[in-house]
Amino acid sequence: MSKKVKLQYGSWDSSITSDLIVNGGLKFSEIRSNGSEVYFLEGRPEESGRYVIVKQTSKGNVSDIIPKEFNSRNAVHEYGGGSFAVGKKNIYFTNWDDQRIYKVDGENVNPLTKEPPFEKSIRYSDLTLSIDEEWLFCVRETHFEKVEAKNELVAISTTKSSQLVLCTGRDFYSSPRINPTNNEICWLEWDHPNMPWDGTELNIGNFDLDGISNKKLIDGSKNISIIQPEWSELGHLIYISDESGWWNLKKYSDNKKSTILDEETDHGEPAWNFGVRTYFLKDNFIYLRGPSKDKNKGLIRKINISGEIIEEIEVLHTSIGSLSFIDNKALYIGASPVSNSEIVSLDLEKKELNTIKVSNSLAIDNEEISMPEEITFPTTENAIAYGYFYKPKNKNYQSDSQEKPPLLVISHGGPTSATSNSLNLSIQYWTNRGIAVVDVNYRGSTGYGRKFRDSLKGNWGVYDTDDCIAAVDYLSKKGLVDSERAAIKGGSAGGYTTINALTFHDRFAVGATYYGIADLSVFIDDTHKFESKYLESLIGKYPEEKEKYYDRSAINFTDQLSCPMIIFQGTEDKIVPPSQAEILAKGLENKKIPYSLVMFEGEQHGFRQSKNIKASLESELFFYSKVLGFERNEKLCEVKIENI
Repeated sequence: MSKKVKLQYGSWDSSITSDLIVNGGLKFSEIRSNGSEVYFLEGRPEESGRYVIVKQTSKGNVSDIIPKEFNSRNAVHEYGGGSFAVGKKNIYFTNWDDQRIYKVDGENVNPLTKEPPFEKSIRYSDLTLSIDEEWLFCVRETHFEKVEAKNELVAISTTKSSQLVLCTGRDFYSSPRINPTNNEICWLEWDHPNMPWDGTELNIGNFDLDGISNKKLIDGSKNISIIQPEWSELGHLIYISDESGWWNLKKYSDNKKSTILDEETDHGEPAWNFGVRTYFLKDNFIYLRGPSKDKNKGLIRKINISGEIIEEIEVLHTSIGSLSFIDNKALYIGASPVSNSEIVSLDLEKKELNTIKVSNSLAIDNEEISMPEEITFPTTENAIAYGYFYKPKNKNYQSDSQEKPPLLVISHGGPTSATSNSLNLSIQYWTNRGIAVVDVNYRGSTGYGRKFRDSLKGNWGVYDTDDCIAAVDYLSKKGLVDSERAAIKGGSAGGYTTINALTFHDRFAVGATYYGIADLSVFIDDTHKFESKYLESLIGKYPEEKEKYYDRSAINFTDQLSCPMIIFQGTEDKIVPPSQAEILAKGLENKKIPYSLVMFEGEQHGFRQSKNIKASLESELFFYSKVLGFERNEKLCEVKIENI
């Protein structure tokens, strides 16, 4: 074993390059099956983030289903999801450029829905086929020039292309699912200002050529979140409810609802996208993902509809999503602290895992991987927060024993979301260069029950910021990091947290915001329908509590800014408009604080193009190296730093 070279933290040479991260770097979602073949979505950064439907046959052959001119994404709620449905006869998918539904019949690809009156004005999502494949159920979102978008539940004839409106009048709909034993259909609906994790209503009704009759509310309310309803083969309605304070399994059968599982574990996740699946139904059993006692592993649990746990199968993945099945195999997207995201099948009898496709085939020496350490730490208001801490790690380098590493704090988006301990090469990019990382699950994050999730209500911009600062203090007191060289970064809601931390507090030396919010009042006027009332719970009612919006908008307090910032923004972002980045940059310019504004043409919310992912990562490192004073011997994407 060769002796490690002593070199300043942050200056270590690294084999984990931006090219390594983007080359491959596939994004998987939405696994489906028609009983004989496996289908999934594959996001390709090298194709400008195009999403392709990929098929694996029973013989293991993998091929693309849609031609290169198509991109299987939709913009319902702007985040999309539920973008394709697979039948035994045909495949149906939404296309990004025009938002129409297309039908794949062998080699033929033809539109099923009409061209919208103007660009992307009629959108479809959550595609679900009827048992006989005569109808395609979905959410339709119609946009108008100066009026709020209209959401409806519709059924589209797969042979005549005619559309039947099933439900209208509520602000939002999702999850149309047909009972395999009769003509019953279930769905979710809710209204402003709720988000789907706040409260939804689960309904059933009878579907026929006249629409839906005998509508009946089954469960849910303004204060109970119902997600992922599914019918069993025998006609039991299974779903997830957080009525207990945790997202747990319930059922509706024989006109009665009952609890299947009652655990202090969140078995669901926030429905930012349509089509989220944390369990599947097969042979009247529920196969549910779950945590293992081993923090570095996960479980697939077999449960009967009475709640009896029949079997637990331990798997090597701590992150398990998009659960589906084919024959006697479970299908899912899995990742772990040492493995990239991959499509896998699990033989439920033999307990054997088989990899169908990996997101990044480039192997990384385990000696180069910094393993996450789960931390729980105190924060303001006598509360606690969570996170994953990553120490600097490089098999070739070490630092002087007296030096403490700089720390990069990551604030996740949402804010109703969470980070996990699965391998993230963008984190290893920093740790392999000698920079410690803490990925924070602040108050409001999911996975810790409803009470923790709701604690951010009325406190966004305060508790999330406090928790990021508390993470620095906790790690500093333990002697693990240099608190004088702490940086913070985040995207979207995490960008808002970053901006606030750099404005209202004096804890960080530098920061990076990706498509973050600087002015809440502008965001209210500019953003899309789905999130247009989101801030009412996170901040307060507007304009009644307008003062809160002012007080928590960093743009109004740029006189308090005192440290450098790099700002990244896509010009086509419909969720956080480019005006937010421009407003912030102007404030930094007026204060004569060093900053960089990097605008990516054609990029949306969350960068999808490989060239932009690469450029943003390298530019961020370049910016930090100049501010924190460590030398980099690698060629980076340099950006102009104003006021330096």
